Amino acid sequence: MTFQIDLSDIETATLGHFLESGFMSPALQGLLPHRTVFGPALTVRMLGDDGAMLTEALSAAQPGQVIVIDRCGDLRHACWGAVTTAAAKARGVVGAVIDGFVTDRSAIEQEDFPVWCRGRSPITTKPRGLGGDFNVTVGCGGVSVRPGDIILADENGVAVLDKDQAETHAARARKMQADELAILERLRAGETLADITRGAKQPA
Repeated sequence: MTFQIDLSDIETATLGHFLESGFMSPALQGLLPHRTVFGPALTVRMLGDDGAMLTEALSAAQPGQVIVIDRCGDLRHACWGAVTTAAAKARGVVGAVIDGFVTDRSAIEQEDFPVWCRGRSPITTKPRGLGGDFNVTVGCGGVSVRPGDIILADENGVAVLDKDQAETHAARARKMQADELAILERLRAGETLADITRGAKQPA
């Protein structure tokens, strides 16, 4: 699977200047600082301590996808660790966004695999095969995510973009970021923020 739009220079915080929806809860934080990933969502719904559906999803994953995991409210079990990280990398997955917990943080860091999650837990899911699904619409971090939606995740958080609107949003964000650089230069040159913003609102 090839995603043609380059979002590597787009910041989620820039999108937040003109979009109000599509941002996951700030409780989902990246384990690796200063990393940005983007790509189509491979969605997974997992129930409680049952990890079987993630095994199926990882086996079907395509290069360039971002795994997005709906834990259905489970706030106890870690569904991601060293083995799932290795499996994801082997399939070309570029990152994972998990509305829940992980384990084996050091192994994830050693693999340099970007993960956004709610934290860590020593109690793991097991391959029970009781339910769940993948490639369906899920809820993650308070946002509805459809298969193929574009995920952009960085040090500021996780944004979900409609694949048909991602390019338009990226172009607007790119212009805003260029304008912001000009504002920073004016501030360094001695102008005040009040002088610059008088009569117009500028990004924070």
